[in-house]
Amino acid sequence: MTVDRTGLAEFLRNRREALQPEDVGLPRGQRRRTEGLRREEVAALCHMSTDYYARLERASGPQPSEQMIASIAQGLHLNLQERDHLYRLAGHSPRARGVSGQHHISPGLLRVLDRLDDTPAEIVTELGETLRQSPMGVALTGDLTGYQGPARSITYRWFTDPATRARYAPADHEQLGRVFASGLRETVARRGRDSYAAHLVDLLLAESATFRAVWDRHEVGLRFTTGKRFVHPEVGLLELECQSLIDPEQSHLLLVYTATPGSESHQKLALLSVIGSGVA
Repeated sequence: MTVDRTGLAEFLRNRREALQPEDVGLPRGQRRRTEGLRREEVAALCHMSTDYYARLERASGPQPSEQMIASIAQGLHLNLQERDHLYRLAGHSPRARGVSGQHHISPGLLRVLDRLDDTPAEIVTELGETLRQSPMGVALTGDLTGYQGPARSITYRWFTDPATRARYAPADHEQLGRVFASGLRETVARRGRDSYAAHLVDLLLAESATFRAVWDRHEVGLRFTTGKRFVHPEVGLLELECQSLIDPEQSHLLLVYTATPGSESHQKLALLSVIGSGVA
């Protein structure tokens, strides 16, 4: 496939001008005259330079890589149909949908997350890869979006990284490990032995004796309870309720953590909002 520079430029301009600051969690300001978002705002959302993005809109830039297109699609809050169209305009084949390793977040989930600044929340894949967190989510668990390779999955980290387990109440570790293994087994059955989920199993079988023991139980159907007990390095134990919203097309979950009003954990969350993520 060849890049359609003119079509790409027109599509990007159209989608940028259709977005309002509040659609992407940005303040509007009192003197905004730009129709839609500014180029520099979109560039920041897409994690690229303003010059690079502006050249794409002028149809004078290089052919963007698949990684760049994925970042632009997410930054512009494109739906799956728009994302696939963007890939084709850029001369790439669209990525498969609804499989492990699919990291494009639906605009609906992003809009909800953008409105949860005062609440711990995160968007995760079926393998427990954190794609996006609210500011309070980072304050609660630290930034979970920067991991690379297998470590992106909390299931992999649970059995290979003591620091991950230390974030949860020790009395819950054994049950959590069983639930993580159960979920991974179900994902492998759903996605197949050639899937990335199966690759994670092979890695864990080679690296973790604890995982091998849990895996040999062949448990399926185990689920997390709505109650979560986190251990924060500054405020200590927090007992929270976890509610979830699913995007079935992408197998993504929006997880939102709340505390009972008036409880000690509610007071600790209020303290975390002041402390921020610097200590997490």
